[in-house]
Amino acid sequence: MFRLAAVLYILVATALAGASVTTVLSLRMMEPWQIAGAFAAGCVIALPIAWVLARKISATMKSSVA
Repeated sequence: MFRLAAVLYILVATALAGASVTTVLSLRMMEPWQIAGAFAAGCVIALPIAWVLARKISATMKSSVA
């Protein structure tokens, strides 16, 4: 499950960090620390989301009948 969570993290972190940076830039916050903070926040928030998604996918794959 860890490998699945790692792959999902790559996808989720990219989406959340990109959305966060886009939001910060659209609010005209052009300082480097604001952009870096938004990027870091997106990466941190992606951790639990990727873990929950990996658990749900693993549980669905285990319970499905082939």
